[in-house]
Amino acid sequence: MSVKQLTAFIENRPGKLRDMVEAISKADVNIRAMSIADTKDFGILRIIVSDTEKAKAALAEICVTSVIEVIAVKMSDKAGSLADILDVLDKAKVNIEYMYAFTAPANNGAYVVIRVNDNKSAEKVLRENSIEMLSDSEIQNL
Repeated sequence: MSVKQLTAFIENRPGKLRDMVEAISKADVNIRAMSIADTKDFGILRIIVSDTEKAKAALAEICVTSVIEVIAVKMSDKAGSLADILDVLDKAKVNIEYMYAFTAPANNGAYVVIRVNDNKSAEKVLRENSIEMLSDSEIQNL
């Protein structure tokens, strides 16, 4: 069960991130999770939002965007939870390209967003090991 992630490429200049976040906000879209990686000249913003298509449209005039499928996995809030998830994926030979985490209100827990080389294999092995994944609609309702 994969979720949509919006990836945006932005110039590494003062105000550019603010412009992007403001555009998303004005489109009445909530950011659920965010990761930023940078180089000297450009940054890569990866976000999970309440409405991917509205956010993509809001950013269309500001930057180049793409939508990809990632996996959002629920974790318990205890030492070793992430290690257990990574162990399951490692044993199945699923390569992790990148990941980032986010939390929801206390009763909804912690999550890790994982970009892997093979979503179907990762989803299968996670299901087989009773590891809970989120859908797009579940993320929208956090």
